[in-house]
Amino acid sequence: MDLYRLIRDIPDFPQKGVIFKDITPLLKDAEAFRETIDRLIERLQAVDFDYIVVPEARGFIFGSAIAYEMRKGFIPVRKPGKLPYQTRKVEFTLEYGKAGLEIHEDALLPGAKVVLLDDVLATGGTIKAIAGLIEGMGGTVAKMLFLIELTFLEARKVLETYSVDALMSY
Repeated sequence: MDLYRLIRDIPDFPQKGVIFKDITPLLKDAEAFRETIDRLIERLQAVDFDYIVVPEARGFIFGSAIAYEMRKGFIPVRKPGKLPYQTRKVEFTLEYGKAGLEIHEDALLPGAKVVLLDDVLATGGTIKAIAGLIEGMGGTVAKMLFLIELTFLEARKVLETYSVDALMSY
C-alpha cells in the first residue's frame, strides 16, 4: 500500500515558507492506518524495550496503538502544566521558537529501555531533548522511530548517537 499518497502538503503552515505534512488523510483511511501501525511495529520487533515514550500530540495516536499491540507501557510527554503529578521538565529550541515538555517523575525506573516515537522528525530538537530527559532519569533510548522524516533538515546529525528509523522520508 502506498502510504505516501495519503500525506497531504499544506503550504505556509504554521508559518510562511513551511510545507506542513498533514497525516489526517492517512488517519481517516482505516486500512492505511492499520497498515501504518503494522509497519511501525515491524520496525520494533527486534528491539528490546519496556516503554514507548511519546510527545504530544499526534504521536499519541500511533504510540498508544503500538504500545497496546506490543504489550508495552505507554508514557506520555506533555506540554508544561498538563500532567497532574510531580514532573521533570526539559526546555529546548524549536524551528519556530522555544518550548518545554514534562514527564511524570515516576514514569520509569532507572534501567528502563524506551522507544521514542513521534509522527514527524524535523530538526530533532524535540526528540533529543526528550532523550536527555529519559537518560537523566536513568533510562536508555533503545530506538527512535518516526512516521515521517524530513531528511533535508538533517536531524540525524543531531541524533547521531541514537538508532533512528522512519517509515517515510521527504
